[in-house]
Parts: sequence; structure tokens; C-alpha cells
Amino acid sequence: MNLSELAAFLKSRRARIRPADVGLPTGPRRRVPGLRREEVAQLAALSSDYYTELERGRGSQPSEHALTALARALRLSGDERDHLFHLAGRPLPQAAHGPTAHVQPALLGLLDRLTTTPAQVITDLHETLAQNDLAAALVGRHPAVRGPAASFVYRWFTDPAARALYPADEHAHHSRVFVADLRAVGARRGCDGEITALVTALRRRSTEFTALWETRDVGLRRVDRKRIVHAALGVIELDCHTLFSEDGHQRLQWFTAPPGTRAAAQLELLSVIGTQDMSAAENTVREGARARAGKGQA
Repeated sequence: MNLSELAAFLKSRRARIRPADVGLPTGPRRRVPGLRREEVAQLAALSSDYYTELERGRGSQPSEHALTALARALRLSGDERDHLFHLAGRPLPQAAHGPTAHVQPALLGLLDRLTTTPAQVITDLHETLAQNDLAAALVGRHPAVRGPAASFVYRWFTDPAARALYPADEHAHHSRVFVADLRAVGARRGCDGEITALVTALRRRSTEFTALWETRDVGLRRVDRKRIVHAALGVIELDCHTLFSEDGHQRLQWFTAPPGTRAAAQLELLSVIGTQDMSAAENTVREGARARAGKGQA
């Protein structure tokens, strides 16, 4: 472990990031070229004192969890992240994919700028890596699990609760699209142990998946019209767009609605109620409906 070089590297990476790059206000009294120490700590969910000690070349060896958080907060490339782990004397992360994967900086930078529409970064196996608040409010927070259950495709075919996200009459459509997408990903990856394990687990657990897999339909999910069932707002009809990373292993998804539509109004209300308690959200909806009814009677 090289604490002095680790400190210098962290400081150099912090200096190159503008506050606007990570959704922070610039402010009139900023005296540093990049982020402040406390801002990096906030983005990495670490204490300000802990991060300050790291930049001063002091303290104990940072954990792999802390290093991963710092790599994301500082928008490090894959090579930079590996260098960070090397300086800290920690083994390099082994997982190239999965829910603990390093979010590609380009996608994470775009996600930071999508503040008025639901957006998230997922893997090609539909494991959520990062979400903005609106995406969490729309589709729910991703579960803190590993293995096959980290994939929404796996949960779709094995957990009936996962299907509550879409209307029942569209379940067959989504099943076909998920399987065709997974087969296309398998062709791109080649002989990959991760996707082989996922397909094997799904074939063992789901006769529906097995039947669809045998059709050999292939097609990446790029743009789709989705009707999402929200506990407080009902069915929200949205366009889902997908931007693929250069290697195809990660995807940025964002949801939009045409201006002036019912869905656009629902998204606006979603930004107000966020992820608060659903009973409170339902009260908000009911109060809004009563207010509109009152104006109509006036």
C-alpha cells in the first residue's frame, strides 16, 4: 500500500471534475478547480473526516467497498479504478459484470444529467447498477442481492411479484422480449459463464422461459413502449429508450412521455411524491382530484 501516492492520485482525480459534471451547484465562492473534499465524501457515502485523512496520506487501508464507492464518485475509468486498488494494496475486482460492476463513467455522467426524467444504468443481464430518484420512484429500488436473483429477467420468470410492474395482459409480450434480448446478449458474449449460469437456472425454474428459449427468437431491446403500473398513480404509458455502452455490457435507460399527455402529468406528479409512503402518495392524488373537481363545479 502506498498511502502518499494514493493521496496524490485521489486529489488529482478530484481536481479534474467540475461540480456540474456530478449535478452539484458551482456557487460563487468556490476556490478549488474541481470538487471539494466533502463533496467527494458525500458522493461516495463516506464521512468527510475519513476521506480527508485519505487525501492527507493517513489513516488505515481503505476497504474494497470504500474504493469502489470512490471510483464511482470520481468517475474513474476501468484503468484508473484498477490503479486506485493497486495503490491501496487491494486485489483488483474480479467481476466484470453483475450488480457490483463498475459503472462506466460515460453512462454515469449522462445519468447525472437526467434529473427531470426517470433513468437508470443496468447491465446487459438487466441487473441495476445505478438509478436516479425518479427511476426508483417509478420502478422501485433494485434489491440488494447477488447471483441470478440480481437480474430482473430472472425475477420476472421466478417471482410473481416482479410481474406487478406491468399490466397482466402484457406479460406474455414482455416474456418474449426478455428472452429474445437474453439470447442476443448470449450471442454477443460468446461462451460466457455468467450468462450460461443464468440461462441454466432459468430453464430449471421456469417452463415458460424454457419454451420461449427454444423458439430461438433474437432481438436486443432498444426502444419500447411500456405501460408501468404504479401503486399511487396507476398505469403510466411511457417510451423507454436505451443507450448501449461501447462494449454492450451496460445500458442507460430513460423514460419519457410526450408533452401535454396524461403520462407527462403523471411523471410530474411522480417527481413530487417521489418514494414517499404510498398511502401518503395516494392521498396526494385524491386531494388533487378533489381540487380539480371543485374548480369544475365553481
